[in-house]
Amino acid sequence: MSEQQSPSEKSESGLPMPVLGMDDAQSLAQNMFRLFEESGKVFAELADRSKDMSGPYSAMSEAGEASKVLGSVAQYWVSDPVKLVNAQTKLAQGFFDIWGNSVRQLFGQEVEPVAEPEPGDARFKDSEWTESQYYDFWKQVYLLTSHWVDDLVRQTEGLDEKTKMKAEFYINQVTSALSPTNFVFTNPEVVRETIASKGENLVNGMQHFVEDLRSSSDLLHIKQTDPEAFEVGVNLAITPGKVVFRNELFELIQYTPTTEQVHEIPLLIVPPWINKFYILDLTPEKSFIKWAVEQGFTVFTMSWVNPDTKLAGKTFEDYMTEGVFEAVSRAIEATGAPKVNTLGYCVGGTLLSVAMAHMADTGDERIGTATFFTMQVDFTRGGELLVFIDDTQLKALEEMMAEQGYLDGSRMATVFNMLRPRDLIWPYVVNNYLLGKKPFPFDLLYWNSDSTRMPAANHNFYMREFYRHNTFSKGELELAGVKLDIGKIKVPIYELAAIEDHIAPADSVYHGALMFGGPIRFVLAGSGHIAGVINPPYKTKYQHWVHKQSKTANFMPKSLEAWHEKSEEIEGSWWPDWAKWLADHSGEMVDARTPGDGPLEVIQDAPGSYVLMRGLE
Repeated sequence: MSEQQSPSEKSESGLPMPVLGMDDAQSLAQNMFRLFEESGKVFAELADRSKDMSGPYSAMSEAGEASKVLGSVAQYWVSDPVKLVNAQTKLAQGFFDIWGNSVRQLFGQEVEPVAEPEPGDARFKDSEWTESQYYDFWKQVYLLTSHWVDDLVRQTEGLDEKTKMKAEFYINQVTSALSPTNFVFTNPEVVRETIASKGENLVNGMQHFVEDLRSSSDLLHIKQTDPEAFEVGVNLAITPGKVVFRNELFELIQYTPTTEQVHEIPLLIVPPWINKFYILDLTPEKSFIKWAVEQGFTVFTMSWVNPDTKLAGKTFEDYMTEGVFEAVSRAIEATGAPKVNTLGYCVGGTLLSVAMAHMADTGDERIGTATFFTMQVDFTRGGELLVFIDDTQLKALEEMMAEQGYLDGSRMATVFNMLRPRDLIWPYVVNNYLLGKKPFPFDLLYWNSDSTRMPAANHNFYMREFYRHNTFSKGELELAGVKLDIGKIKVPIYELAAIEDHIAPADSVYHGALMFGGPIRFVLAGSGHIAGVINPPYKTKYQHWVHKQSKTANFMPKSLEAWHEKSEEIEGSWWPDWAKWLADHSGEMVDARTPGDGPLEVIQDAPGSYVLMRGLE
């Protein structure tokens, strides 16, 4: 290519036109041959896996379920020809309008777009999606069609709520996959990179795809971050502390104080068992645990084991008795305090609330307060995860877990990603496979990919009793000889929900909070399930809301909407609000406690060994 030639030029329509010299053309041809070779490896890998692509909870079984659900939608519209013709006419008119605008643009006229991306849709941020008539055409055709299909599902009558949710979920998978951003010739950034690198990006992308296939189990694991950029205990989970207790299910970490005095009542953190605890101890500037230690709290956290087949029989009750109860006892033993304050995140909070209901019934008063992050006790409003919970799917899940005795954590991670495919799947497909780039280092996404397994007995119980039958909120759940009643929990509670949470919807969290019998301080965080929680005060990133009356009293109207109407928006992190609340319930100041100075001996340095067990080994 001569110095005067640019990698590409544009025709009058805006379509990039490659300008290649002889050497560039030869390089492109060579790369296309290499791409063909790499594609062969993909087909060979997929052929080798074909025997595993059927059976319970497989891609094939899910495709069958999708066909069944979407068939119900199609049947409704076919049964009413007038409505169907009206809907088709509306779509056709939209196509005509887009085409007519394209013709007018050719003659230099300015036109208003027929369809535009929603605010925050990062897929079309490249300027060429607007400036190039070619890309703008494909963008508008896609947006018009996807919005039309979404409306079609929403307007389908006669479907029960569950079936409609499933239809919306499956349509979301299809429309997200068919975005023009996901194809080489309709993504301007990919076209530019392909021309500039003479196809090297596609070769690299295919190599990345082969690597991901070979490192995945039955489901493709797309790298969302650079796995070599982080290491637990080196640049993640590095808050100083010691493991002071260990059993089959968890290690108990006590963190080293950074203040001369601390509050008398220690804080015990119960993280989710489906993820690793260091979501609360990422890099130092994002570490909730480090920050809590700096506020003068003696902090303990449970680090759940990454269970294998030997622990397949560990039940939800075992996680309560050998887990939470044991951790409470050991934290009190280590500090000599009369009780502990507790904090539960997501399903860790659900487990903690179950344990607290049991303790309330038996007169055990060793828990003084509870903080819950994005936690549900009533799953009536359980959100999009309910799509995956019915008797047929649970039976398939049980069959799948029966062989190994556990559910691989990568499956749960895939489910969570599929709830937001536009943001959590396809951007990485484009970056890794089409642009041929390595994913950007991001600590939170590294944690998200560091999945844990779940014992079959525990996971089956949790899915059936909580998500499917909702027995805890109904007062029907019995564990360790006690029928549990949420209303008997009367200790002060700090309840945090996140306004954009799609895993534990804010409305569901709020509705469950109303069931507790004691005083509640409810706080609504900006953003979602993770970012709403990991929002340190060093950066003013997301806001939070408190009720205007909550400064003088605990005020909980009957609905989240009523609460939100009289709430006060506060810029920045909610962490200081929580620290003040907890300090008021943590007793007098005492001399700081160093791990190992009490009855519990030091086993090893934090973050311990359980957290280092990889999920895909």
